[in-house]
Amino acid sequence: MTQNVTPSLQKTIHRTVLDNGMVVIAVENPAADIIAARIFINAGSSWESPTQAGLSHLLSAVLTKGTEGRSSLEIAELVESVGATLSTDTTPDYFLLSLKTVSGDFPELLRLSSELLRSPTFPESEVELERRLTLQGIRSQQEQPFTIGYDQMRRAMYPDHPYAYSVLGTEATVSQLTREDLQTYHQTYFRPDRIVISLTGRISPLEATALVESIFGDWQAPTVAVPPLTLTGLKPNPRFLSSIQDTQQSIVMAGYLGPSVLGNDSANPNPRDYAILKLLNTYLGNGLSSRLFVELREKRGLAYDVSAFYPTRLREAAFVVYMGTAPENTAIALKCLQTEVERLSNSTLDEEELQSAKNKLLGQYALGKQTNAQIAQVFGWYEILGLGIDFDTRFTEEVAGISPLEAQEAASRYLTQAYISLVGPSEAIAPLCESVTY
Repeated sequence: MTQNVTPSLQKTIHRTVLDNGMVVIAVENPAADIIAARIFINAGSSWESPTQAGLSHLLSAVLTKGTEGRSSLEIAELVESVGATLSTDTTPDYFLLSLKTVSGDFPELLRLSSELLRSPTFPESEVELERRLTLQGIRSQQEQPFTIGYDQMRRAMYPDHPYAYSVLGTEATVSQLTREDLQTYHQTYFRPDRIVISLTGRISPLEATALVESIFGDWQAPTVAVPPLTLTGLKPNPRFLSSIQDTQQSIVMAGYLGPSVLGNDSANPNPRDYAILKLLNTYLGNGLSSRLFVELREKRGLAYDVSAFYPTRLREAAFVVYMGTAPENTAIALKCLQTEVERLSNSTLDEEELQSAKNKLLGQYALGKQTNAQIAQVFGWYEILGLGIDFDTRFTEEVAGISPLEAQEAASRYLTQAYISLVGPSEAIAPLCESVTY
């Protein structure tokens, strides 16, 4: 067992690696009689085959529905009887089990979590129920113009890559998933050497580590190695994409292939670029004072909704700006969106603009680490992504040090080759499709 201690957040972060390879991160916070834990598994939708898209999501929905020692009802009654919360989720880059309870009940809930992770039974009736609910969710998404636009952009941006699809999967793939598929996925990826347990609350790091070891320490990793995850490399390939829908508004999107959180993109290896694009995303589309909101909604009245997003990903991430607008404004909305992004490459932001964006980004980042659950999430997330717990400090330092010239140079590297995605009525979309010269 190895241990590391890192100061951060004005608290001390204890990181321990158990003999079975499981990583334990503990932060003591005695302010409230609550302990929150986040259990990350190095799995997620990126580890699915294209023909099994949605597998990890279905597994997350069924994981709490029965173990070798407890029924679905017994699990629910145990959690509810102590007023705790327990949930599961999946993302493209990791699988997550979350729990929160008062300190006195935490050992029992952690033992339950161990059962769920180690011996789920995936009852056939529960698998079928959750499959039907997932299919309903997929069909519901297909009726939402924003989702339609984003999905067609992702499919173009990520050919032959798991990021191309929603974690829900598709109707075709989910309909074919079986209980045996869930069992195989679970047996392959749910093992202690692929798990990070992050705890925060009224418990000392030594007590937290000892508790985790007493519950999980006898879980030994299989000797068989996990199949390596090999994904195709990505390069920008600008496309113009459209979907004719009888909608009350047009959805206009421009997407760009940006760097991963590791900054290890083969074409432009620069770890600092992630922080810079997070800052540019905040400047462009985060909140009522953002550039897009002020210029395109408040001043020009073009947008019902306008924003930007740049999710944190282990591999190349999409930097997207979008707008919902009246159909008759579709063409000018697209031009204005692209102009605002191009401005970042063509000129430097002044120091006041940049500092305002830094203050907003760092302020929101700090607000995201207030509760026990948030703290457990942040440090477990950094660990499972391979960033290390000191990334908390490195990220804030990098953001604070970004210069206007660095921001412009990063925009020139990443925000010039756009994937355009439009959704709306034919009279708004068709003329633009005819004029495209891609």
